[in-house]
Amino acid sequence: MLTTLTKPRESLTIVIVGHVDHGKSTLLGRLYADTKSLPDGKLEKVQAICQQQGKEFEYSFLFDAFLEEQEQGVTIDTARTFFTWDARQYIIIDAPGHREFLKNMISGAARAEAALLVIDALEGVKEQSKKHGYLLSLLGVKQVAVIVNKMDLVGYRQDVFAGIEKEYREFLSRLKVEPERVVPVSARHGDNIASRSARTAWYEGPTVLETLGLFKKETAPTEQPLRFPVQDVYKFDARRIIAGRITAGRLKVGDRLVFSPSNKTANVRTVEAFNLEKPLTEAQAGESVGITLDEQIFVERGEIASSQDTIPLVSTAFRANVFWLGRRPLEQGRKYQLRLATREVACEVAAFHRIMDAVDLDQRQGGTVVHRNNVAELTIRAKAPLAFDPSGAFEATGRFVIVDEYDIAGGGIITELVHDEQEFLRDEARRRDFAWAKGEVGTEERAQQYGHRAAMVLFTGPAHTGKAFLARKLEALLVAEGRHAYLLDADNLRVGLDADLEEKDVAGVAEMIRRYGEVVRVLIDTGLIVVSTTNAFGAAHTQAAQAIMTLVHPAPVVAVHMAKSDDEPPPNTDLAFAGPKDFDAAARQVMDELKRRGVLAHSIGEKPKYQYSI
Repeated sequence: MLTTLTKPRESLTIVIVGHVDHGKSTLLGRLYADTKSLPDGKLEKVQAICQQQGKEFEYSFLFDAFLEEQEQGVTIDTARTFFTWDARQYIIIDAPGHREFLKNMISGAARAEAALLVIDALEGVKEQSKKHGYLLSLLGVKQVAVIVNKMDLVGYRQDVFAGIEKEYREFLSRLKVEPERVVPVSARHGDNIASRSARTAWYEGPTVLETLGLFKKETAPTEQPLRFPVQDVYKFDARRIIAGRITAGRLKVGDRLVFSPSNKTANVRTVEAFNLEKPLTEAQAGESVGITLDEQIFVERGEIASSQDTIPLVSTAFRANVFWLGRRPLEQGRKYQLRLATREVACEVAAFHRIMDAVDLDQRQGGTVVHRNNVAELTIRAKAPLAFDPSGAFEATGRFVIVDEYDIAGGGIITELVHDEQEFLRDEARRRDFAWAKGEVGTEERAQQYGHRAAMVLFTGPAHTGKAFLARKLEALLVAEGRHAYLLDADNLRVGLDADLEEKDVAGVAEMIRRYGEVVRVLIDTGLIVVSTTNAFGAAHTQAAQAIMTLVHPAPVVAVHMAKSDDEPPPNTDLAFAGPKDFDAAARQVMDELKRRGVLAHSIGEKPKYQYSI
């Protein structure tokens, strides 16, 4: 007896794929019948339907549950079935292989932890089998076993099996997929399904059932490093509660947390849950909780809390595999919204690397458009840095959806980080922030004393647009209202801090920008509102602004772009002016933006009203 009555210790989701008529459903039907896993009356019901239709009984009919499917002789929907063996529950997804129903296979495989890929021994490795293997690799399924079915049609010949195994292993290795096992079977006759067959005495490997048992279960979310995406921040009395759902790992009172991409750090003071009288001492993956911190740091929705030694990746770009469902095609250069965990940010496709037609699995390199139901390997560039993980390591922070206008139009998995221009500065800022020596006076105390939060107002744009004039106007207005503001002119640093640098040298300019950012960071730590321009950096003002924002991050930066016409402002611009004639009114608009961002209180003497969500 192969079944067990003990409670399953774990579950494993497996997708079974293969070309039409290669025997997937027959294999599953035989597996369930041989392990006595069929529901009572299921076999008799299918036999009665076959008799009514004048058909010979087939094991595949046990899974082709719809009358329409049995009439057509193909599986047209993704069937999910369950059975338990050796204290493990298996969730089997039978994904259609017929080309019109390939999108169902994609949706099925996307949920799988492992895959069985069925090949017809008589037909051998065909193009469709290769495309199915490629598709599994696109969807991030790394555990794959190959089932060579219909061995009875080739006389159970070892040389035929060995040729198929060699050819397909070589193909999968190019996709960085190593098949766990390759098993010769005859699903019709039950060879090597649940028990070994004497007709393949030359084969010494596991049966299909044993192969399922050899698949490794993914690490339980509770045993993974901490990932706590911030859903929102609420203020109750004097407490600020950071709320969210823990997607991986555990946290407890006293843990040191790092919030990415902002690099803010603090210790957990309390762990709280809704409608509980006493705070918790710890929480784990799957639980929705709120936490308070021992420092009143400014964090926003979309940041991801982790421990310092296992932080997520941070970049403005990553490589991904995307399945597109939108009514309009996915186009390179078009603006979309990307949702990853609790973060939403503007993005665009920087490059298409490979596109697969999900109807016939035809592939092409490059391109600029992906049509509905197709799959693409591509690079996505976001408007702002975001924290993420490769999908193979963390599901919640490695998968995302793309929103086109107001509709969710596609979904994907992150395969790797793409290095962006600010990576070096971001790493430096992260190391600096982790090692920052803090005094007894924190940012909260300075804000309460000054009546405003620390921040930077950075004016960008080409020469002769009035950046410096408006910066001076803003500084004077802030000081007149009793704010602590300082105009930092990078030219002043040239004659002192940067006197050893060569202005015409690219490396020298980069170092000037880096030093400038570090000076701003120190001034902001004192609680000042720093006002400055990119005048000193010439034509490289856009790159300089991005570098400065990276170094100053996570302090608020209000970016004000000055242009001579209605040209589109650079990314991360908060306000844009096209040759303002009324600089007083423009300065007032900047003040209003500072109030909207929670930097300034709305009136002198009023306590700052900070915003804690976006």
